[in-house]
Amino acid sequence: MVTVSEIAKNKIIELRQKDGLAEDYAIRVGVQGGGCSGLMYDLQFDATQQPTDHVVEDKGIKILVDRKSLLYLAGTELDFSDGLNGKGFQFKNPNASRTCGCGESFAV
Repeated sequence: MVTVSEIAKNKIIELRQKDGLAEDYAIRVGVQGGGCSGLMYDLQFDATQQPTDHVVEDKGIKILVDRKSLLYLAGTELDFSDGLNGKGFQFKNPNASRTCGCGESFAV
């Protein structure tokens, strides 16, 4: 299961409104090969649910995860930081054995 922090929830709602997207747009969270650690996170708005998607709702945010990515993302919390150490969404992934300095890629 993938969850969102309260701060991430508020940022998702803000960005969805800023982009003029309807409330039925979900967050699609996925994993792709690449990055300096071997796997990269992918995060985007999506209104189309695929038949093989795992669908979760947390704090009123609908989250879509494809079957392959779910293996890497189980237990992950999506957070948001706007502090001095960087601004953006962060993945708190208990499955990651290491992450790169930018936090956008990981290895298991």
